[in-house]
Amino acid sequence: MKINWFEEKIKKFSSIGGYQKPEYLQDAVKLDSNENYVISRQFQNDVISTAKKNSDVREYPLGGIERLIPMISKFVKIPCSMIGVGNGSDQILDLILSNFASNQTKILTSNPTFGFFEERCKLYSIPMIAIPFSNDMKLNIKDFIKQSKNANILYLDSPNNPTGFQFSKNELQQLIASFHGPVIIDEAYGEFGNYSLANMVKTQENLIVVQTLSKSFGLAGLRLGYFIANKKFTDVFMNVLQYPYPLSTLTIESGILALEKSTIMKDAANNIKIERKRIIETLQKYDAFEVFDSKANFVLFDAHGAYKRVYSALAEQGISIRKLGKIGTHDGCLRVTIGTKEMNSKFLLAIRDLLG
Repeated sequence: MKINWFEEKIKKFSSIGGYQKPEYLQDAVKLDSNENYVISRQFQNDVISTAKKNSDVREYPLGGIERLIPMISKFVKIPCSMIGVGNGSDQILDLILSNFASNQTKILTSNPTFGFFEERCKLYSIPMIAIPFSNDMKLNIKDFIKQSKNANILYLDSPNNPTGFQFSKNELQQLIASFHGPVIIDEAYGEFGNYSLANMVKTQENLIVVQTLSKSFGLAGLRLGYFIANKKFTDVFMNVLQYPYPLSTLTIESGILALEKSTIMKDAANNIKIERKRIIETLQKYDAFEVFDSKANFVLFDAHGAYKRVYSALAEQGISIRKLGKIGTHDGCLRVTIGTKEMNSKFLLAIRDLLG
């Protein structure tokens, strides 16, 4: 073995770059990371304070996951034997990629797709077949069915991040049924979309649906993801691939308490959909922007050559959105999270002042 193999590995990993997090703006109206601020701080405080009372963090969380999974099962209406958990949906995706894919495995997905998933494929040298979005940020189901013959794994975030696009349910079901390898459907933003495919797992052995409490329940900081899949895959994932204690005691207890109050989440998701419509319709009134439809808790728009100026002007007013730049044929893309009505109004007023 070469003496400098370690240095060569470091050099290789350094060239990948890694997942790009948004810039941090202190005390800003934070509309850059698709977090759910419609879920109240009081809800969060109540959940965490009660979770602390129920916890002894001197102990390993033995038996905690076994209490959490039935709560997830009740929430998604899927048997416990088909549910697994992870330290955020990121970790679930990472374990699937690192154990089921290689440089000989081709993954069919969209371009763009979830940035973390794309970066992880680069890290593991997994080749990707990426279907580009059209000019109006939509995907053609026929392109996927055609290319599926050349792929071993299919991955789609539904709705997509960062575009907000979601196939019709019938189209996506058609694609899954026509594909013979594993299909990973990432529903991190599923609560804001038109449908979930969780129930399809009962009849589709190759389907893995990944979900999270980060967006829907406003618990991004707790890192609680889960997946729904056939029992054989779930058993192997949880008993062999997954860490012995992937979730902290506080995360487990908080997840249980949050799921008991799922009506609060559903009300928040409905409010986000209403506000999403308001933001899309308001931004569409400006000729300076091209605004794309969204089924997620964010809106993507192209500010063309002015996108850096728009981003900086908003930052100067204490409003942080995501600066994405080039996506497909669009060079000036920005993405704004749907926040509370007050947060959204501040954003829209700032846009009005900037372009008025």
